[in-house]
Amino acid sequence: MVTMTAAQQRARAKLDYDAFVAACPSRKLLDRISNKWVTLILAALGSGGPHEPGADCSGEPRSMRYSELARLLAGVSQKMLTQTLRSLERDGLVTRTVVPTVPVTVSYELTGLGLSLYEMMGGLKAWAEVHMDEVLSNRETYDTRAV
Repeated sequence: MVTMTAAQQRARAKLDYDAFVAACPSRKLLDRISNKWVTLILAALGSGGPHEPGADCSGEPRSMRYSELARLLAGVSQKMLTQTLRSLERDGLVTRTVVPTVPVTVSYELTGLGLSLYEMMGGLKAWAEVHMDEVLSNRETYDTRAV
């Protein structure tokens, strides 16, 4: 029997990650990051805020205060925003900075890992905005066709 160091075991496990296998932990990560609020938070932090639909979201990444994110993400509840930010922080995708002012100032910023995910997810958001009319038309056609 061959003995492996902890680093070797982690490297081996990394090779074994396969999202098509039911027990693979990457499935839970995929479930978490495919959430609409995650996508929108990453887009906000990664591009520096809102843009016109279909516009290039190439603004510079920046930190944003909790209240700024809450205003920007129309329809998000305080509970959902807090839970989503905590899960992103737990996964190492955002950092939370607390400044001891009165009242306390809390801001969030993408980490290097979060920025690498933003680069992929930002394209998904832009694609949805550009192609929404086409998707709605296809849905209407599908729903009205004779079955």
